[in-house]
Amino acid sequence: MNDDAARRLDRLREIDHVGDHPTVRPRDAATMIIIDRSGPSPQVLLGRRHHSHKFMPGKFVFPGGRVEPVDGRMPSASPLEPRVAARLMQAMRRPNAVRARAFALAAIRETFEETGILLGAKGREPVRSPGGAWDGYVAAGVVPDLAAVHFVARAITPPGRTKRFDTRFFAIDAEEIAARHEGVVGPDTELTELVWLPISEASRLDMPTITTAVLEELTARITGGFAHDLPVPYYRMVHRKRARDLL
Repeated sequence: MNDDAARRLDRLREIDHVGDHPTVRPRDAATMIIIDRSGPSPQVLLGRRHHSHKFMPGKFVFPGGRVEPVDGRMPSASPLEPRVAARLMQAMRRPNAVRARAFALAAIRETFEETGILLGAKGREPVRSPGGAWDGYVAAGVVPDLAAVHFVARAITPPGRTKRFDTRFFAIDAEEIAARHEGVVGPDTELTELVWLPISEASRLDMPTITTAVLEELTARITGGFAHDLPVPYYRMVHRKRARDLL
């Protein structure tokens, strides 16, 4: 582990003593980082959570949420890149390809629900929606393109929190934005505003510590060529202490 990775781990360990709630099983979740690399400095899209939320009120986060049963049934224009699928299935209970693609699709769906952004490609032929928010995708004629999705990190919320998630963090280039629905973000919605910021500036916002760590992991990944064969950091608890492994 290099010095930068060790510092990220130390920052997370500083907050791991917080929380004395009964242990709950983490729920599968997925998050999407949209990157705009068209300018001299890569920018990422972040949203501010509504101040009335009990979970992370007012924090800046990436769009994301729980994986839903319908996600794995949504058709896609292309499959996951094989190395992405393989890493998603590592350290997975009863690993299978359908569940792996469901993580990526959940991140795409949550992005649509929270920001109105549809990631993918305009479909040449209509596809059948499995229901829920995917109806909006089908109505817009957009199909998710999983080959464009990068797997950049995984993190499990430590015990002692009121809510725990086993989150897969994905990234995708802004060129994959196929359409937008206006009016999704506003003062009374889950995300009250969206901002595009260079990664170096984004890390100064009020955001969860793990989000800051993933931003730094993303910077290292971009510096390393942003290739699918780069290892994926996996943050979890081992012997009651935060650990950072590589998938």
